[in-house]
Amino acid sequence: MILARLALGAAAGWAAYAWGAHLLTPGCVWRGPATRRHIALTFDDGPDPAWTERTLAVLDREAVRASFFLVGERAARAPETVARIAAAGHDIGSHGWSHRSLWLCGPRRTEDEIGRPQRFLSDTIGRPVRYFRPPWGMVNAAMFGALRRHGQRCVLWSIQPEGLREAPAAQQVEYVMRRAHPGAIVDLHDAEGLRHAPERLLAALPRMIAGLRELGYEFATVGELLEEPTEDRDGRREMPI
Repeated sequence: MILARLALGAAAGWAAYAWGAHLLTPGCVWRGPATRRHIALTFDDGPDPAWTERTLAVLDREAVRASFFLVGERAARAPETVARIAAAGHDIGSHGWSHRSLWLCGPRRTEDEIGRPQRFLSDTIGRPVRYFRPPWGMVNAAMFGALRRHGQRCVLWSIQPEGLREAPAAQQVEYVMRRAHPGAIVDLHDAEGLRHAPERLLAALPRMIAGLRELGYEFATVGELLEEPTEDRDGRREMPI
């Protein structure tokens, strides 16, 4: 009985920790400046030696540069794919080491989930990895200090056509077209999270790219999107913080 009460108390404590930290997500980036008709396609959960390679082939054929948020332990098993992503001019960000929700991580585990992939990916591609996307968008209070220590910025998204529920390719395309806006960050998945998610992505991606171009959008990496200047109230050009 005593152990059960202690376990319940610990669970309640971590739940409060996570929910309280979730209120801090304004410290994350949801979208880029709306000053230009640019949009960023981003891909989570890879690299997958098969599906990520096929995604890269579509992006190459369509002359689109994008951003890949990679899971560290998966990247360690597919370094050649990581190298090809970087060589093609795409941004590489971190999606944690093991894809564990930060809601379930204490400060020490949070530091490892952020610091370990940042070091590995930076060493692999030969330049600092500047962006981090928490798995499922779940944050905790320890994340922000860890990101500061590792020189990273939290990047979420403003459009997610497929989240925790499966969405057919046509539905994903329609969803993105309907919600597209200047500075949008689109969250896509090029590796298995949901069943057959990469398969649906590859069916949707060419139509998504064509549709966005018809709407007058150009594509940018997350780095390019966030580094675009904004205008203050007096019309002066400023770089985003």
